[in-house]
Amino acid sequence: MPYETKRIKLQKAKDLLPRIREAIYQPVSSLKVTAWVTKEPVPYAERTSGELVELTPGAKWGNLWDCAWFRFEGIVPEAVSGKKAVMLIDVNGELCLVDKEGSPMQGLTNINSEFDFSLGLPGKRVVDLGYEAAGQQIDLWADAGCNDLFGRYRSGTLKEADIAICYEEIRQLYYDYEVLIELAEHTPENGARRERLIQSLYDAAHKLQVINEETAQQAREILAKELAKKGGDPVVTVSAIGHAHIDLAWLWPIRETIRKGARTFSTVLTNMEKYPDYVFGASQPQLYQWMKEYYPKLYDRIKERIQEGRWEVQGAMWVEPDTNISGGEALVRQILYGKRFFQQEFGQEMKVLWLPDVFGYAASLPQLLRKSGVDYMMTQKLSWNVYNTHPHHSFEWEGIDGSKVLAHLPPEDTYNSPGAPRSLAKIENSYLDRNVSEHALMLFGIGDGGGGPGEEHLERLSREHNLLGLPPVVQESSLSFFHKLEEERARFQTYRGELYLEKHQGTLTSQARNKWYNRKMEKSLRELEFAASLLLAMGENAYPSEELEGIWKETLLYQFHDILPGSSITRVFEESLERYAAMHGRTRELIAQTYARVAELAGAREGQAVVFNSLPWEREEVVEHKGSRYAVKVPAMGFASLAEAELRQEQTEQSGLRAGEQLLENKNLRIRFGQDGSIESLYDKAAGREAIMPGHKANVLTVYHDRGDAWDFPRDYRETVAGLMKLEESSFSVEQGQAVLEQHYRFGESTLVQRIVLDEEATTVRFESKADWKESEKMLRVSFPVQVMSDHVNCEIQFGYLKRPTTRNTMIEFVRDEICAHQYIDLSQPDYGVALLSDSKYGYSAERNVLDINLLRSPSYPDPVADRAEHQFVYAVYPHRGDFIQAEVYRKGYELNTPLTVAEPSRASSAAGRTASFASLVQVNHPHVMIEAVKKAEDSDDLIIRLYEVSGTFAETSVGFGIPVSLVEEVDLMENTIGEAGAKLSFQPFEIKSLRVKL
Repeated sequence: MPYETKRIKLQKAKDLLPRIREAIYQPVSSLKVTAWVTKEPVPYAERTSGELVELTPGAKWGNLWDCAWFRFEGIVPEAVSGKKAVMLIDVNGELCLVDKEGSPMQGLTNINSEFDFSLGLPGKRVVDLGYEAAGQQIDLWADAGCNDLFGRYRSGTLKEADIAICYEEIRQLYYDYEVLIELAEHTPENGARRERLIQSLYDAAHKLQVINEETAQQAREILAKELAKKGGDPVVTVSAIGHAHIDLAWLWPIRETIRKGARTFSTVLTNMEKYPDYVFGASQPQLYQWMKEYYPKLYDRIKERIQEGRWEVQGAMWVEPDTNISGGEALVRQILYGKRFFQQEFGQEMKVLWLPDVFGYAASLPQLLRKSGVDYMMTQKLSWNVYNTHPHHSFEWEGIDGSKVLAHLPPEDTYNSPGAPRSLAKIENSYLDRNVSEHALMLFGIGDGGGGPGEEHLERLSREHNLLGLPPVVQESSLSFFHKLEEERARFQTYRGELYLEKHQGTLTSQARNKWYNRKMEKSLRELEFAASLLLAMGENAYPSEELEGIWKETLLYQFHDILPGSSITRVFEESLERYAAMHGRTRELIAQTYARVAELAGAREGQAVVFNSLPWEREEVVEHKGSRYAVKVPAMGFASLAEAELRQEQTEQSGLRAGEQLLENKNLRIRFGQDGSIESLYDKAAGREAIMPGHKANVLTVYHDRGDAWDFPRDYRETVAGLMKLEESSFSVEQGQAVLEQHYRFGESTLVQRIVLDEEATTVRFESKADWKESEKMLRVSFPVQVMSDHVNCEIQFGYLKRPTTRNTMIEFVRDEICAHQYIDLSQPDYGVALLSDSKYGYSAERNVLDINLLRSPSYPDPVADRAEHQFVYAVYPHRGDFIQAEVYRKGYELNTPLTVAEPSRASSAAGRTASFASLVQVNHPHVMIEAVKKAEDSDDLIIRLYEVSGTFAETSVGFGIPVSLVEEVDLMENTIGEAGAKLSFQPFEIKSLRVKL
């Protein structure tokens, strides 16, 4: 049958392909191999400081994460004279060849990818010596890591180290054959083009009964006719750019990422010398900064290619961060530091946000991008959706404020394209917006663990440029692609709101200690910048700009999308937690020192404390200082002396504060507890309403089986309850103006101590929790069934909030069961609502009237001891009259996360300066305008004040200053002047505004 004949012919060609590949290289002599092994990397100057090992193929040199300096020695035999000579080197790990000065020259990896076998398993093992190498002395050094691209151990033995002949005609034949076989497989079944391709491959196979350069040339002459056939007018043109997505940590530690960068980038430079059409791009200024610091000569070579235009610096952020958990101001700093680095180092203005691999995209991002001069966004991760297909590859993405950016998802749904005919065929056939667009993007190369494009990618593309049967492909920068896409923009659809990824919801909770530190660092950095700005306003230029930038950048590094989400190996978190503790300690130390100096300049006497409030509303609270309690009133963004505060004595039951008989009570709330420790009633005395659904229990600590990994937990986890945390003991007390219930829980080997605290004047109840978690593959959640009904829950995100459905009417609603929120999640009716507040949790669920927080989970991959540790966290419940806007729930969230700070002058006051003239640095008079940041400008001693509208409404506010100012200008997020600011500021819903204040 004709069909059978075509199948047999094509299969014969496919069977021949491995034989052709095996015939490309002929080893002719072995290299002498010596290695000096160390546990951690050592510089080139110390390359012989490790344990000396002499190696032959099959000999072991290291264990996982070991490092070594290899030396390869030999003489190229005269037998290769007139032929192309190469070295074949495979150490069963990652290797970087260096020059005589120790600068990276080429990366070699033993295997490409185990995550996608279609990308091809053979790694980079070939080192070209050229056609004039006969008699050449080989003395080559290389820096090795005993791990593959994905951090796996592959025996730690030397596999090969040979000098070989490369039969170039056979090598070229291999790629001719490979491309045409794939083209035939992706050409219409009964078309003439497919018939001719299969026949040509079959005819060529007859010439290859013996494979040598002569028969290879004969076969290539047959295939050349098919490779020469050009396409017609294209439906879609593919813009291809080389890429090597490098996770800054994942299945390897950060120290290995630095070396991955050197290996990957040196390989890129080597291939650019061989392939003149090759265009490559790489993102993440942090990675470039490491190259500049560790490999300056390599960095200079990279800069030359950037200047030439063949190397594109990509992305507008310091790293490719998680955008669900990272705070709003942190995302601003990602852009600020990222764009400034590329501008200062390379003179490049970044216009594209490059986030191929993060786990969902916050709905506030479009505004941050537009106000930073970023017009475009590229990602592909939404292709990982499980239940619902994202409707577009090219679209306008609209944020919560109405800002739009042009977004593109490469239709191949990968950043690891093999650049093969199947890639181009998939792009043409799968492009969801091909009805209105003629342009699509392809990212080719090996990524995640780095490596980047190899010769196979570039050889394929050289044959596919304009090949009949495939869409044309051109290598060019992603920015050039977006400029073409911009011309079609008017025809694209708009997608509004968050880009929710239907996977990886577990990352909102995994590695809880990292998330706790992240929140503390974000809030502490905000506090330090405010404190230092007070000093600046007082005329003392002691702003710690350099140290602050360093701490910020390291905090941003740990927001990378496999660190902050909790999806890396154990070592990554051991190291990040150690650094977090040091950074947090140093930041708190700087805050204390700075406030002490402000107190001194404010005229406080020695021993006389001052209370500081960095939030933009007046706060009346009770603070403790040296064992005494004071009722203070502190102005917005300012300070007040404790000398003027009311000294509070111990309260009695006459104050309404009670604890005992399964009850906590103050004048606002009355909470009744069951014998199992759960809340049976939360009565809002001021509103005259019960907040908990009658007949239900709240603050129920439920443990679920969780056999997922760091990324995902089972969607049906509610069906697999492992049990409840069991109350073992409890005690009630009234202490220092607080009604307290302390409860001790146990589940298995794990314990949880919870202090449920009701302050004397409070309208919220806090749950101060300490857990010693020892469970494996378990998840701890706490739920609150509230007496409020609403179809939507209100979730704080960066610079605003989202309304998400509490119903499960559609597959989209069902999939979005686990949702991200920052300082609060709230369920409100028009007349009443209940909010959950948190100091460090991000994973929530809201179904019908049940609010639920994901507190802890302990998966076993990739960190087998994830979160089996001691934890601390605080959450709170805030029942309120009116909806969440009227109740100003956002303020409760900020207050929980930003306590008042008490400081004493370091010595008696010795200076006045501007001190007596203000106690409040800046004030706004609209309750829905938040001041998110006060900082020194990047390039002057002016102050930058960042404000935003929190409620999703129009707002107009005046901005007042407690100090003389000469000029107030509006600036964008890059601190470029937009225009002079008037006496009043008008805000669109969720609008961010930044002011430059000249003192």
